[in-house]
Amino acid sequence: MLLSGVRVLDLTRVLAGPLCTMLLGDLGADVLKVERPGEGDETRGWGPPFDERGESAYYLSINRNKLGLAADLDAAGDVALLRALAADADVVVENFRRGALARRGLDPAVLLAENPRLVWCTISGFGPDSDRPGYDFVLQAEQGWMAVNGAPDGEPVKAPVAVVDVLTGKDAAIAILGALVGRSGPRAPLPAAERHVRVSLAASAVAGLVNVAQNVLVSGRDARRWGNAHANLSPYQLLDAADRPLVVAVGNDAQWRACAAALDLPELAADPRFATNPARLANRDALVALLSGRLRTRPAAEWRARLDAAGVPAGEVRSVAEALRDVDASPLIGVAPSVPGRVRRPPPRLDEHGALVRALGWGAFGRVAPLP
Repeated sequence: MLLSGVRVLDLTRVLAGPLCTMLLGDLGADVLKVERPGEGDETRGWGPPFDERGESAYYLSINRNKLGLAADLDAAGDVALLRALAADADVVVENFRRGALARRGLDPAVLLAENPRLVWCTISGFGPDSDRPGYDFVLQAEQGWMAVNGAPDGEPVKAPVAVVDVLTGKDAAIAILGALVGRSGPRAPLPAAERHVRVSLAASAVAGLVNVAQNVLVSGRDARRWGNAHANLSPYQLLDAADRPLVVAVGNDAQWRACAAALDLPELAADPRFATNPARLANRDALVALLSGRLRTRPAAEWRARLDAAGVPAGEVRSVAEALRDVDASPLIGVAPSVPGRVRRPPPRLDEHGALVRALGWGAFGRVAPLP
């Protein structure tokens, strides 16, 4: 596997950090999850639902492909254990408050100096100079996401998935992979400062606005809510078929002409009001009214089949349960990896492998059989 033999010491909790380390585990890394004794990761209690063993669905969703160790950062013996593990690690990932690890004898600068191959990733809420705690909901509010999500005449709405945490976790994984390449590249060995990569929920949230942010920068006008329509494209929105909603997502003029033909509306393709995307945006209301009247005459599946055949992006609105029917997923190990990798271990119980790790260090991975 891509990261086979790479050792990752996971000192994170909640979502962004555990997602990052799970991705590294999916890619083949040996990931050791370290948690507080007794309580563990907060997400162990974020439920219901809980499985038959009492593990929360939230925790299970982001912690596969790891071994589990409980360690007390206020106990000298456990701090010594973590220092020893870091000395033989390739990556440490943590999301502690600024200075918290250094005060307990786990100073990133010291450990990076002691291990010249170590990559250290710090995940924070608002950057390295802030002590503010960062939760996804707060960042969605402050960094512009809620302002553009929801009905045009409604209140700001958060995304139902912790999208800022997800973006940050993926950004952290990308930064770590870059540092791993860099430490073996033509400039190796990298100085400690370049092996300490930092990501924050705040930065990932703003960067994740992509075209919405660029619209504001180019136009000088603030973004607004469009509901299920698109600020820059039309038709690119939710429309009602005879039986259920359907998304039609036209991305260029050729697709528009194909869309009009698939809906048996060739006259719309020839109408100058709709010939180009800027023209369709200027006449959005008229276009949507015409398309809505047509789509309501037949079931969504029929329209989607026609649009698929014509090469026009379209999809029926399905429930989460319906979407999961098409993928490899289980109640224990979640949805199959989205990166080139595989599931080798279920999420660990609290301190499940503590005795092995204390006895064997990183050698514990050789003693825990992977899933068949």
